Amino acid sequence: MSTNPYHRGPGRSGGPAGPQDPFPGQANPSWMGRIEPAYYRPAPGTYAAPLPVLGPPEPGRGGPGMRSAGLLALTVGGAALAFLSLLLVVPFLVASTGVGGFVVGFVVSLVPLSVVLLAVHAIDRWEPEPKRLLLFAFTWGAAVSVAVTLLIQPFFALTFQFSDAADLQTYMATVQAPVVEEFAKSLGLLLLLLLARKHFDGPVDGVVFAFTIAGGFAFTENILYFGRAIAESASPATGLAQVFLLRGVMSPFAHAIFTGTTGLIMGFAARRWHAGASVLAFFIGLVPAMLLHNRWNSMGAGFAAEYLFVQVPIFVLAVVGIILLRVAESRLTRQRLMEYAAAGWFSPAEVELLATPRGRRTALHWAAGSHRRPQMKAFLHAATQLAFIRQRILTGRDVQLHQAEEKQQLQRILSLRAAVAG
Repeated sequence: MSTNPYHRGPGRSGGPAGPQDPFPGQANPSWMGRIEPAYYRPAPGTYAAPLPVLGPPEPGRGGPGMRSAGLLALTVGGAALAFLSLLLVVPFLVASTGVGGFVVGFVVSLVPLSVVLLAVHAIDRWEPEPKRLLLFAFTWGAAVSVAVTLLIQPFFALTFQFSDAADLQTYMATVQAPVVEEFAKSLGLLLLLLLARKHFDGPVDGVVFAFTIAGGFAFTENILYFGRAIAESASPATGLAQVFLLRGVMSPFAHAIFTGTTGLIMGFAARRWHAGASVLAFFIGLVPAMLLHNRWNSMGAGFAAEYLFVQVPIFVLAVVGIILLRVAESRLTRQRLMEYAAAGWFSPAEVELLATPRGRRTALHWAAGSHRRPQMKAFLHAATQLAFIRQRILTGRDVQLHQAEEKQQLQRILSLRAAVAG
């Protein structure tokens, strides 16, 4: 790594690009990170001494205080809502399954939940989200969204004039469940986008939060279905095996894919931050989620054929889409860090280590040999955060706020570099 991080490079701090600051040809490395030339600003140049520690932003600028307030509201409000929701959800589950069915259903439901959370971890590895926000997302899905569904469901049923119980059951599965459940789950996404927008700034983040919420919802729903299979079946073991095959093996990602489409659309809206656009993206994103949910619940006599020729291709398409998002995220990180390299903060070789999967593996392997793997992981994470801060600056989103955050992050980068170098 470069031994002179304070060496002044060609970049400098300043305003938007002008005639003397041409818009770089590679500033838009992918469709996911496109910016307008009018918003482009060169990366700040390095200095002969460390950057000064910045004081709090001026009043009215919407600084860290507002962000802390938003995160505090999510943490405290989410915990309160989750507690109140459990007072409704747990008695409902126990009444529906019996104590034994509830306990067995809870344990068995951990299996598909683990699969979904492992997928979330894999998707989120490039730029990990704060654990407290992931915890909020999970508890929203597992408790709050289920409680909202239970509260709205009876009123929704009143809108349908059914002729018999079978008609009502079909209506509840194909209309009520897609509409109410997707609305309840996605409310959590909307709160995250409005109150924690610093950490919700792209489609990958939207997918991560959506998968986590959906994983929580499916976990609670699986407790109900697995528990009922035990409580209501003449052969509990056989009944549980059949339901587990359908929900735990064939469709652990069903809810994740439904809600993931909403998260994806809201993530694209987050790239151009605006409260109105976020709310609009919420309602637009509900449409494909509800349609996919309806399509899944509508499978009947031709279940096997539709599962094989419709649902499996949808799952494969989702996997390919997530891979493309990760590739685009990697390219975006590399381009933004190259702009800091041009300003003297990194060498091109360092950018390859910090912003490519192979480079990161090499860096971590080297650091492990020097017993500095934790320091290297922190350095890699900080560099990725820096790239995303710059992306927010270049989209014209809270520019002054993020420029202050950029300076603080650059200072942190210097400290972490020193820790890695020893």
